Amino acid sequence: MRAVRFHEFGGPEHLRVEQLPDPHPDGEHVLIRVTRAGVSPLDDKVRAGVLPPSMRKPLPLVPGASAVGRVTDPGGSGYAPGTRVLLCGWGYGTKTDGTWREVLAVPPTHLVAIPDGVTDDEAAALVAGSGYLTAWLALTSVVPLRPGQVVLAPGIHGAVASAAAQVAPILGAAQVISTARGADRVAAVPHDDQLTIIDLGRETLAEGVARVTGGSGVDIVLDPLGGDITGQALGTLRAGGTLVSIGYTAGTKATIDVTDLIWKTAKITGFLFTAFTQQDIADTYRTLLQQLGTGALKPAVDRIYPLEQAADAQRRVVEDRPPGRVFLDPTSTDHQNRPDTKGATT
Repeated sequence: MRAVRFHEFGGPEHLRVEQLPDPHPDGEHVLIRVTRAGVSPLDDKVRAGVLPPSMRKPLPLVPGASAVGRVTDPGGSGYAPGTRVLLCGWGYGTKTDGTWREVLAVPPTHLVAIPDGVTDDEAAALVAGSGYLTAWLALTSVVPLRPGQVVLAPGIHGAVASAAAQVAPILGAAQVISTARGADRVAAVPHDDQLTIIDLGRETLAEGVARVTGGSGVDIVLDPLGGDITGQALGTLRAGGTLVSIGYTAGTKATIDVTDLIWKTAKITGFLFTAFTQQDIADTYRTLLQQLGTGALKPAVDRIYPLEQAADAQRRVVEDRPPGRVFLDPTSTDHQNRPDTKGATT
């Protein structure tokens, strides 16, 4: 089978399409033929060597944390051949070889069947970047959202913030606030009465949140960015509010004003998937797929690349920061990237 691997840390140019042995049926794993493999900022961090050795396998490594495909050999799982499935296991592309390949062998507990009425592209956009999973777990398990609360999720073009903009209202949020920089980036976000975008090119985060909330601030911050944003976002909390630290796209170091914690009795807590069981993750994806099927969730697709253009796909995600999700299509030998034409909105 064809797979994308890198043998040393560095830039996207280290990615290579290689021929690897097909996985063999063993009765315990399910074989799936991958139709969509997600590309996320995490893949870039892993390839760049940012993660500590304890969080990744020794090189070489096949990247890719998410996938959608069809069952080719069900083993003892009970899945029928041809069943469309979503990969919901943790550690792919970090602890173990990932999804940027033609065939996967995975435990049956790492799969969730995709219901009729949900396309491969929609399901792949739901799982790519784990934004919807993160937002749902953060707002139901880490800091349970109460009806009427206000959520701030900076970086609307990222997986977590764009998902939170849809998930939070389903869970009862009165308002969601996010950010972008520049009028063109703001204009690229579809209109939603419950979502307000602050243009950080025109005002600071503190100014924007004060304007939008009438000075009252927000109840929950989902922070996928880190860096300078963390301290600014902490300052927007109301008394008793919580900031959930999820990612560090903008940097791993943050400066905070401790009075934002003390005077508001606010909290900072971290988010990591290892805090949840595999059953928790699978059940959450079943819930999310139900919401997707009703149209309550509308994940966006940006571009789909063949395996041979994996480096271009990574650059697209990291440098262009598109509003939709980016995939690899291991079944394609077409060297022209293309937007989705069958399913999710772009």
